[in-house]
Amino acid sequence: MSLPNEEPLDNEIGWVAKHTQRYVESGGADGHEWRGATCLVLTTMGRTSGKLRRNALIYVENDSKYYVVASFGGKPQHPAWYFNLDAEPDVRVQVRDRIMDATARTLEGRERDAIMPKCIEMWPDYAEYQKKTNRQFPVVEITPA
Repeated sequence: MSLPNEEPLDNEIGWVAKHTQRYVESGGADGHEWRGATCLVLTTMGRTSGKLRRNALIYVENDSKYYVVASFGGKPQHPAWYFNLDAEPDVRVQVRDRIMDATARTLEGRERDAIMPKCIEMWPDYAEYQKKTNRQFPVVEITPA
């Protein structure tokens, strides 16, 4: 299944919404690189609203797959986008100017342990965020269709 072609809603956090909009409007030219990290735009289906939601997220690429961390800056709960893709793993992802339907899955155990150091290398703040909470950050693998 692929997501419907409708206009998604952007994150309610203002600066995230602006980053996402700049990214989409520029075809990734403005926003792919952010504070030394690479970003993609992830579109999920809202688990309760049924509306598309999109967020710019830091990612790591490995073997033609993309990895994102549901850190939420170390808050005690997972971000809404994570709950959405956990409920509906069919997603859409934009990397630079390339838009792809994809499937998302949460990594567990050794798979998660293998990629998390690469994520921390991309965004060292993940290690600091982890100190703020007892929850383990989900690492999500996004596989283009």
